[in-house]
Amino acid sequence: MILARNLTQRYPRTGGHPPLTVLDGVDLEAEAGEVIAVLGPSGSGKTTLLGLLAGLDTPTAGSVTLDGVDLGSLDEDARASLRAERIGFVFQSFQLLPTLTALENVLVPLELLPNGVDGDAADAAARALLDQVGLGSRCDHHPAELSGGEQQRVGIARAFANRPRILFADEPTGNLDRETGREIADLLLASSVERGATLVIVTHDLELARRSHRIVHLDAGRVARVENLG
Repeated sequence: MILARNLTQRYPRTGGHPPLTVLDGVDLEAEAGEVIAVLGPSGSGKTTLLGLLAGLDTPTAGSVTLDGVDLGSLDEDARASLRAERIGFVFQSFQLLPTLTALENVLVPLELLPNGVDGDAADAAARALLDQVGLGSRCDHHPAELSGGEQQRVGIARAFANRPRILFADEPTGNLDRETGREIADLLLASSVERGATLVIVTHDLELARRSHRIVHLDAGRVARVENLG
């Protein structure tokens, strides 16, 4: 489902300094339905790796293949269509649109699908997703009216709205207290298993990471080791 080879990301610097290497020859694989955790200290390249895997950025060197599609062969419009159709995202800072209700936030990915979704069907699907994450009664609430945990539940519902084959989560519990973080981790993992989605989680949370199938430890832009947890 995900195949990355020799992923390298360098950024030019001024003043005659050599380029800044953020990722240096990273390989990563994930099968359908597998949960991969990417663990490492701040500055190790975790978020940069996630952006490259999702096609949000282009690597200096190396390749990424998602669901059989080589991202390097696509232009930006084609990559955007691939993300809209097959990929979901969960963010540390929730990234909900503040002027939209919970329901309207979940509807956003459905509205971005290239072929669109019938309005009534989209509404029903979004309401069902919010019900599944325990927010069926909060559809008309705006983000400011929801707790952090509730906002992340909306984020998870939104991430699954387009029925993604691949889900990327960037520090999904990072802005939550310990107990709420566990609840969100439970929900995210259970939802991924139920739908058979491949899940890649970037996290500092070792407890969450150990609930994955494999942990990829990054250090200074390289894979330091890989733990197979079964």
